[in-house]
Amino acid sequence: MERLIVEGGYPLEGEITPAGNKNSAQPMLAACLLTDEPITLRNMPNIADIRTLLDILAAMGVEVDASALATEHVVTFQAREVDGQPDQDLGSRVRGSLLMAGPLLARTGFAVVGQPGGDAIGRRRIDTHLLALRALGAQVEIEGDQYVMRADRLRGADIFLDEASVTGTEQAILASVLADGQTIIHNAASEPHVQDLCRMLNTLGAHIEGIGANTIRICGVAALHGGEHTIMSDHMEVGSFIGLAAVTGGELRIHKAVPEQMRMTCLVFSKLGVEARVEGEDIVVPGGQDLRVAYDTHGAVPKIDDGIWPAFPSDLMSIALVTATQAEGTVL
Repeated sequence: MERLIVEGGYPLEGEITPAGNKNSAQPMLAACLLTDEPITLRNMPNIADIRTLLDILAAMGVEVDASALATEHVVTFQAREVDGQPDQDLGSRVRGSLLMAGPLLARTGFAVVGQPGGDAIGRRRIDTHLLALRALGAQVEIEGDQYVMRADRLRGADIFLDEASVTGTEQAILASVLADGQTIIHNAASEPHVQDLCRMLNTLGAHIEGIGANTIRICGVAALHGGEHTIMSDHMEVGSFIGLAAVTGGELRIHKAVPEQMRMTCLVFSKLGVEARVEGEDIVVPGGQDLRVAYDTHGAVPKIDDGIWPAFPSDLMSIALVTATQAEGTVL
């Protein structure tokens, strides 16, 4: 059995470049189904979920060149012809397989997807996906454990999502970029990976406005072309490195740290006395910091809370709590 042996008492210091954001990569892989021209994605994380999605795409007839995935984190695709039915066994292993429904409907008018896999944290329903696809004109029938979807032509719509679901928003975006007319998505998720998907699609010829907002406007186009895109760094990984450097007392430079997406994270860590300097695209955590809780001018105890983006991400609460244990003072 594999195990990790950790010997404590050493500062985490040096320089590091975070991996590409998995939650950006998954919808981008689905987006490769939207055009028959070549697409190159850079900074692709070499992890099991991504490799499974690559296998799904290859089984659907997509030409996948992943020869440089392990060394340079680059993958190239060309979906000249696609099968509208992703492999159900492979799809059951990863949640990102569900995101292929919208592109398949937009490209071929037909999709059969099974229950997605992936982690089972909390409530992971797919109602929001179905709401968006039906609003765009898709017919959805449930046959056993499969969703059979058809659409002669997707048409733009005014969509109010029942929750600000990240993957539900991505599904609506992926299906709308080739739909006839304008689509407006209200109550859209605005996480960095949703923004990254929109930027990637715009490089392929999509017309998406309101990137980063909770209302997204999409003007459907007749076709997308090929192109290249570099996946953004994983902002959760950046936040983890900030906290780990602070609690171990080391000086750390985080390259390509997406500082524009780290403002709330840096603000929360500053309440714990953590200094994190932005230098260009890098974030530097100085070594030997004396962590002290930052009370306001009236001596009020600061509160650390998580919430929907742009609030502090729940995924980083554990590292924030660990940091708080090393800071002098009290937080809520």
